Amino acid sequence: MEFTIDRDTFLKSLGHANGVIEKKTTLPILSNVLIEVKQSKIKITATDLDIIYFEEITPKEVKNEGSTTTSATILYDILRKLQSNEEVKLTLVTQNKLKLTSGNSKFNLLCLPSENFPLSEDNNNQNNFEISSQKLLRLLNKTKISISNDETRHYLNGIFLHKTKLENKSFLCGVATDSHRLSSSSIEIDENINIESVILPKKTIFQLISLLEQNVDSLKVSINKSKIKFEMNNGVLISKVIDGRFPDYNKVIPKTNDKILEVKLNEFKDSIERVTTVSTDRKEGLKMFISKDAIQLSVNNPNSGEGVENVNAKFNSDNLNISFNSRYLSDIASQIENDLIVINLKDPGSPILIRDLSDKNSFHVVMPMKI
Repeated sequence: MEFTIDRDTFLKSLGHANGVIEKKTTLPILSNVLIEVKQSKIKITATDLDIIYFEEITPKEVKNEGSTTTSATILYDILRKLQSNEEVKLTLVTQNKLKLTSGNSKFNLLCLPSENFPLSEDNNNQNNFEISSQKLLRLLNKTKISISNDETRHYLNGIFLHKTKLENKSFLCGVATDSHRLSSSSIEIDENINIESVILPKKTIFQLISLLEQNVDSLKVSINKSKIKFEMNNGVLISKVIDGRFPDYNKVIPKTNDKILEVKLNEFKDSIERVTTVSTDRKEGLKMFISKDAIQLSVNNPNSGEGVENVNAKFNSDNLNISFNSRYLSDIASQIENDLIVINLKDPGSPILIRDLSDKNSFHVVMPMKI
């Protein structure tokens, strides 16, 4: 195997693959990236056995076809430290040694045979559909904030993707919850598209977000009961889905919250940021005293002090005292697109419903705290 490639092209592709590779693994070959040279194309593949990502790139020259695996981290770090736009030449000297040369630099990298690299069969071509990459990115960003980190309830460690219907329209809906908060976002789709309901794992979500943020043109999705595949530009991401049953989230969505609070988004966000400065733990409660035309936000920490701030607001009901985990409100506020944040309340002990006036297909539910 011998080829020459542009450093920037190679570095970008390896960066995509690197996100899949586990930093600590008991199988040495899983720390490696598979490099295959065939028919004037370079194919880069990485896997952690749950996720596999591969991408095809075009080299400047191919002298010999072949394949090998080498440390993804070391190769990426070498390329990162080389000059931009440099040519990089890779030559497989022996089965165990890969030579990399660029300018005045020369490296000999250890390899493992490509035959030992675990490749799963790509037979996931059921329920194909195309979707806007930017709309899916928006859905993932709006729901990822509520993913649970509780490993004992593994079925909450991801986003529940499923098809819903509302007012004779079909939607791809994403929902995440950690049982203290819930986030939902939907994309309108063609009613003829069949979608298998799946729970997308957290690691897959963040890898997919990273890829979609890099101006993906078109996105093709294939789903079956055990795997989901995303095809974009020159890359393909295939992931196992979480084996479990997502709870019936509709039961926790408030239906009778008729007390409406409106406040300017940036003022609300900034005020939370300031008053929580005295708190060493963002999980400590943020108290909200809501009146007709203002909210008093306060945090009291017995070890560090107290922070209080008033924010102008509109409230259509009598005064109300309620408390929340401040981080939950900050996370949700970061995903609101409108200049106003609208909060529907019922009483101090009931969950609130937060909607975005600029996105009618997204909402958030947050449980209050007892302080």
